[in-house]
Amino acid sequence: MSVQEQSPEDPAAATGASGAHPRSLAEDLRARDDASLAALLRARPDLVTPVPTDLTQLATRAGTRASVVRALERLDRFALQTAEALAVAPEPAPYGTLLALLAGDEGDPAVVRAFPGALAVLREQALVWGPDDRLRLVRTARELLAPVPQHPSPTGLGPTVAEATAGMSPGRVQELLTAAGLPTTHDAVSAVAALTDLFTDRVRMAALLDTAPPDALDVLSRLVWGPPYGQVNADPAPRLRWLLDRGLLLPTAPGTVVLPREAALHLRAGRAHRTTEPLPPAVEPASVHRPQVVDAAAGGQAYTALATVEELLKDWDEGGPTVLRAGGLSVRDLKRTAVALDLPEPVAAFWVELAYAAGLLASDGETDERYAATPAHDEWLELPAAERWTRLATAWLGATRTAGLVGGRDSKERTLSALGPGLDRSAAPEVRHRVLALLGALPEGTSASPDSVVARLRWERALRGAASSDDLRSRLAGWTLAEAEYLGVTGRGALSAHGRALLGIAAEPPSGPGAPEGPGDKLPVPHRHHAPPPPAEPRTPAEAAADAVRAGRLLAPFLPEPLDHVLLQADLTAVAPGPLERPLADTLGVLADVESKGGATVYRFTPGSVRRALDAGRSASDLHAFLAAHSRTPVPQPLAYLIDDVARRHGHLRIGAASAYVRCDDDSLLNEILADKRSAGLRLRRLAPTVLAAQADPAALLEGLRAMGFAPAAESAEGDVLITRAHAHRTPPRTAPEPVPDGPPAPDGTLLGAAIRAIRAGDLASTAPHKASSAPAGNGALPRTSSAETLATVQAAVLTGGTLWIGYVNAEGSASQRVIAPIRVEGGFVTAYDHTADEVRTYPLHRITGVAELADDPA
Repeated sequence: MSVQEQSPEDPAAATGASGAHPRSLAEDLRARDDASLAALLRARPDLVTPVPTDLTQLATRAGTRASVVRALERLDRFALQTAEALAVAPEPAPYGTLLALLAGDEGDPAVVRAFPGALAVLREQALVWGPDDRLRLVRTARELLAPVPQHPSPTGLGPTVAEATAGMSPGRVQELLTAAGLPTTHDAVSAVAALTDLFTDRVRMAALLDTAPPDALDVLSRLVWGPPYGQVNADPAPRLRWLLDRGLLLPTAPGTVVLPREAALHLRAGRAHRTTEPLPPAVEPASVHRPQVVDAAAGGQAYTALATVEELLKDWDEGGPTVLRAGGLSVRDLKRTAVALDLPEPVAAFWVELAYAAGLLASDGETDERYAATPAHDEWLELPAAERWTRLATAWLGATRTAGLVGGRDSKERTLSALGPGLDRSAAPEVRHRVLALLGALPEGTSASPDSVVARLRWERALRGAASSDDLRSRLAGWTLAEAEYLGVTGRGALSAHGRALLGIAAEPPSGPGAPEGPGDKLPVPHRHHAPPPPAEPRTPAEAAADAVRAGRLLAPFLPEPLDHVLLQADLTAVAPGPLERPLADTLGVLADVESKGGATVYRFTPGSVRRALDAGRSASDLHAFLAAHSRTPVPQPLAYLIDDVARRHGHLRIGAASAYVRCDDDSLLNEILADKRSAGLRLRRLAPTVLAAQADPAALLEGLRAMGFAPAAESAEGDVLITRAHAHRTPPRTAPEPVPDGPPAPDGTLLGAAIRAIRAGDLASTAPHKASSAPAGNGALPRTSSAETLATVQAAVLTGGTLWIGYVNAEGSASQRVIAPIRVEGGFVTAYDHTADEVRTYPLHRITGVAELADDPA
C-alpha cells in the first residue's frame, strides 16, 4: 500500500468520517467536546481573554493574524513542517496526500509514526480543521505559510501550474501540451489540468525527463530545493528553451521563470521539505558525576552566591551608585562594583540584577537618586541560609529581566545598562524552566552538552528559533546554563537535587534489576507522539512555595555552618576558615581589611583599620577582649602592640568646627604639625598655645592629618569625642519588579470550566431553533414583541417550564440575546435561569425587546 493510500493509525483520530462535513472552523469547533475545547483554550490562552460570546466568535478570534502567528511560533519543528506541507497541498487535502508530502514516495517510517501526533497538535490548536479526507489549514495560516514571490515558503516550493499559467494565453498553453507530447484540448482550463496530471504522474513524468538534455536537468537540480525562481534573457540557451517549451519552467515576469510545484515535488520524490525532522534531537550528555559530588558542588556555589549578594549590598550599605538620568548603572559604576566583588563585569551585572529582581535593592527616590538596599534586605539577612538561597533562586526563575543583555544595544542603538530599562525579555522564564527541565530529564549527576540543549530548544520553537546561533532563545539558553551554575542550581553542569526540587521535578526512582546501566540509556526516549510531553498544569503559588521549602531542606546539609572563631597569625592577619557568624563578621570587618577571599577569608590588621574600630566607639581593652574571645590561637604580640600604639595616639589631637580647629594639650605636637611642609595645604595658624585654626572643613582636616601619620579624633561642639559608625542607608519600602508576561497567562481549571459553559450557552442562544413569532423579524433577527405578548409568553413559560430566547438591552444600552428558563414573574421583573451566564438572574420586563419559544428544550 502506498503512502497516499494509508489511513490514520488511530481510527479514532479521524473526525468527520461519518455525517456531514463541517463547512467552517466554527462548525468544527461546535462538534468538539468540552475536553477538546479546554485543550484549545489551554494551548492558546489569548483566545479566552475576554471570554468569547459563542463558538462563532471563538473561531473568528482563532483565525486572526496575531493569534495565528502566536500559535505558529509555539509549534515544534515537525508540527510546523506539517502545517507548511498542508499550505502547499491542494485544498482540502486528504490525509494520505499530506502524509506523502512529509514522508515522500518511499514513506519514511519515522515520519509515518510521528505524523498522527503532529496532526493532532494542529487540530487541537484549531490551526487545522475538517475530517481526514478534507483537511484544511485556517486561512490566515495558509496566507502566512503558502509560497508567494514576496515571501517564499520554507519548503522552497513555487506556485502550482495553474497559478503560474494564470495570465498565459490559451494558445501558449496548447503549445506546452504539444511540446510535452500531450494532445491539445478545447480550452485553457482542461489544458492546464492535463499538464498538471502529467507532472503529478510519476511514470509519465520520469519518461519525459529521460528525454531531457543533461544540462537541462542540471538547471532543474539548482531550483528543485528552492528558491524556485531563476533569471533568463530574451534568447534562452537551448537547455532552457527545452524546459520552457514543456512547461517545466514557466515565466512569471519578464526575465523571470519558476519551477512549478508539481514538477519540483516529482524531482524531490514527493517531499515538501528537504529534511523532515519528526523527532526532537536528543540532549547529549557531556559528563557524568556521582550525584553526591554534584550536590556538594552546587551547595558550595550556593554559599558563594549568598556571600556575593551580601558583599554587594554591604558595599552599597551607605548608599550605592547614582542612578543615571535614563535609569540604570553607569559603565564606570559597574566596573567599580565588579572590582569590589573581584568578578568580571558580566557576572557582576548578573548579581546586581538578581538582587534587584529579589527586591533587595532599588533606587531611593531622593533628589540625588542613588541605589541602596531595601528594608526587605534586612529581613532577608535574618533568614536561615537555605531560605535566603531559595528567595534568590525563585526570583531568578521567574524574572524577565535578562542580565546577559547588559552592554548590548537596543533597537535605537543605545547601550543597555544594568538596572536600566530595556532588559526585560518575556521568554526568559519559559526558557530557564525548559533548559533546567531538559537537564532534569537526564540521569542524576549528568551534565548536558550546551549545543545539544540549544538544538533541542530550536526544534521545540521552530519559528522563533532562527537558523543563526545568535537568536534570542539560544542566547537565553547559554545564559541560563551559566547563571544556574553561579547560583548553585546546578553543580558541575548537572542539575542538583535541590534544583530538581525547586522545579518540582520528582526524584529518580532507585535503580534495580532491569534499570538502565549507562547515561545514554537513561536519556528520554522519543515516544510515538513526536512532540515533547505535553506541559503539565502550571504550578499554583502554593505548590511552588512548597517546592521551594523542599529545595531548601535538601540544600541545607551542603551549606557550611557559620563559625564563631578565627585564627590570628603573627603577620597581622586573621584567617577565617569558613563563613563567620554575622556579629563576628561585622565586627571583624570594621577592625580589619579583607585581603583575600575563597574557601578561607584572610583579614589584615592595619593602623587605619584599628583606628576605624576606635572611631566606631571601641576602646583598646574592648578590642583585646574581642580578639581573645574569638581566636583559637593566642593573640600575637605584634597585633597587641599595634592596637595599643594606635589607641595611645588616637584622640590626642581634637578637631572641631570653627571653620575647623585643632587642639592639643601638647604644644610641641602642634609645633611639629606647623613645621611639616605637608600641612601647607591645610593653611593652619596658631590661635593659642594649644589650638590651631584651619581654613579647611573638619573632614578634610581629619583626612589631611591622618595622611601625615597622626591619629586625630573629631569632637562635638561640647568637646566630646564623636563616635563614627557606618550609616546604613535604606530605600523606602519597595516591591520587586514585576515580570513582563509572555502573552496572557494560561487559564486554570476553574476559568476554563466557566469559559466553556459561557461559550456553549452563548452558542446555544445564537443557534438554537425557535418557534415562529406573531411578529417575525427580517433576516433571521430576534423577533420584536409587544409588552403584552412578552409578559404572556414569559408567564406561560413559567407554568410549562419552557425555555425562551430573548433580546435584552442593559442599562448601558448594549443589546444581547440570551436563553433563559423563567422561574417566576412579579413586580415587572422576571427571575430566570440564564443559560448564557449559567446562573439565576433577574431581568426587568421593559428591557426585554423580544421573546420567542425555543423549538427544543436546551436541557
